[in-house]
Amino acid sequence: MKYDIIVIGSGPGGYVAAIRASQLGKKVAVIEKAEIGGVCLNWGCIPTKALLKSAQVFNYMKHSADYGILLETEPKPDFDAIVKRSRGVAEGMSKGVQYLFKKNKIELISGTAKLLKGKKVEVTDSKKEKTVFEADHVILATGARSRELPNLKLDGKKIIGYRDAMVLPQLPKSMVVVGSGAIGSEFAFFYNSMGVDVTLVEFLPNILPIEDEEVSKQLERSFKKAKIKVMTNASVEKVAINGDLCKVTIKTKKGEEVVDAEIVLSAVGTVTNLEGLGLEDTGVKTEKGKVIVDDFYRTNVDGVYAIGDIVHGPALAHTASHEGITCVEAICGLNPDPIDYGNIPSCTYTNPEVASVGMTEKQAKDAGYEIKVGKFPFSASGKASAAGNKDGFVKVIFDAKYGEWLGCHMIGDNVTEMIAEAVAARKLETTGHEIIKTIHPHPTMSEAIMEATADAYGEVIHL
Repeated sequence: MKYDIIVIGSGPGGYVAAIRASQLGKKVAVIEKAEIGGVCLNWGCIPTKALLKSAQVFNYMKHSADYGILLETEPKPDFDAIVKRSRGVAEGMSKGVQYLFKKNKIELISGTAKLLKGKKVEVTDSKKEKTVFEADHVILATGARSRELPNLKLDGKKIIGYRDAMVLPQLPKSMVVVGSGAIGSEFAFFYNSMGVDVTLVEFLPNILPIEDEEVSKQLERSFKKAKIKVMTNASVEKVAINGDLCKVTIKTKKGEEVVDAEIVLSAVGTVTNLEGLGLEDTGVKTEKGKVIVDDFYRTNVDGVYAIGDIVHGPALAHTASHEGITCVEAICGLNPDPIDYGNIPSCTYTNPEVASVGMTEKQAKDAGYEIKVGKFPFSASGKASAAGNKDGFVKVIFDAKYGEWLGCHMIGDNVTEMIAEAVAARKLETTGHEIIKTIHPHPTMSEAIMEATADAYGEVIHL
């Protein structure tokens, strides 16, 4: 069978690329060996947000008296029901992608793909039968999986990865989370909300280490207020399983400390899915576990492209989707602009939430900019006060000379819904004064963006 475009992988990079290609009149097939929608829809972005929503609702119920609502009995989490709801949400989204494939006349091929020379792809199905397909263009979008540390081997029971963390058979009493990136921090928040005794271990000086330092410090304070034990500048040296408990040896600046926990969750990043893909046989070049591509995701082999987690850049679902669209539009001769990797938003769905785009204050200074920095705390926000959660702030960074918006960093309620304003404004090369003169609705959390910008220019009203 011959196609215009074959996409290997149906995650947020692959399925979006396939749909865009079909919209542009191409005959498209997608090869997938597991669930439709990839890790994001089935084991990542979507089901974790369902878990976190349950945690948020439970937290509201525990503090309902603060809102003048009395409950006759103390609320308790039904962990099985929470997990079941999360899986149901993921299943619904996966079915949604299958519907989009049918709507756009995209053929779905189930099996494991291997790239062959001459723009051919060999697919091995569940019965071990092999079929070879051809295409003018082949897009690799195979994503990534949990990384394993040599001294923290996953067994799926006591030492687990993020997939296991979403479907534990029962709620543990205690947990050590290793790694405080988005995945680790979100699970630390979720299990803490469920009543689990959580210890969060981070090798670097700050949790959420890629975020602005002030944001990281604020999240650490919020976590500690919620009774999460946060250990930074720390590393897990070994884990000894003793009956139902894991004895976790943690190295800190003050020496070694042993923490007992029922579960150890390893959240130390991901590794790309490149094994068995046929890259060596076809001559596709890689570097440090990533496929080398140009601005339009062409590899060094004619007709072969790569997008998403397997190429250099932020391993984020929305990044992969836009890479897929850019790649396909370039194939179809639409001459798209290359993606600006300096303007990709990052979101962490803890409580408080974290969202950012652009340079941190340190990065701006290191780049040689003379900067104006503004902050507006949610403690001064009417909407935050009414909502009952005033933790956090908005921080903005502008180039003092030309007014360019260099970075925006937020921590607080629903800030992941607010960051797109900064992304769009930076895309349009909006200046600080234009943000100040943009009327923001009152009362809203988004007013804090305007107020923080005004603070940078000495014009803040409500602070």
